[in-house]
Amino acid sequence: MPENRGTATHTFLLDAGRWTFKGTWMERNQDPVAIHGRTLVAWNCDSWFTMATKLLFPEESAIARQGTPEIIMQYRGRLGSNDQRYTYVLKHSQLGQVEGEGWIGPESIVQRFWVLGDRERRSGFETIHRIADNIYRLSSGMMSDHYLLNTMEATLERQPG
Repeated sequence: MPENRGTATHTFLLDAGRWTFKGTWMERNQDPVAIHGRTLVAWNCDSWFTMATKLLFPEESAIARQGTPEIIMQYRGRLGSNDQRYTYVLKHSQLGQVEGEGWIGPESIVQRFWVLGDRERRSGFETIHRIADNIYRLSSGMMSDHYLLNTMEATLERQPG
């Protein structure tokens, strides 16, 4: 866990914890799909974090029927010396190796990422807005070149303990 959190008052990402989320996944020419999942955030003493996320699609959804019942993401990142910017690498079950950066603002955490060695030039963004200490609102999207491929919106809730 970082020693000095600057002006940010975030509990998501900056504090170790377990989170659940529920929301909606949308793809071009598809009906919106209800999704749910969980995220685990852990810190070590050198300002390095790990985050693991499992996103689950309903069995009856077109996405699950196409062979993607879940997406698993394993992050490893390091908070910079000013506690407001960080970089990370991500192992994504659908995209492979991903790199990204994040900025921690007073009300939101914004991340940008890009898929390494990808001929489709896929990249994306996430905005994680603090509603309350234990509740955040996530909005994300992925692009290929200049086209939006999918978006997700979800509410994250910190679990006790």
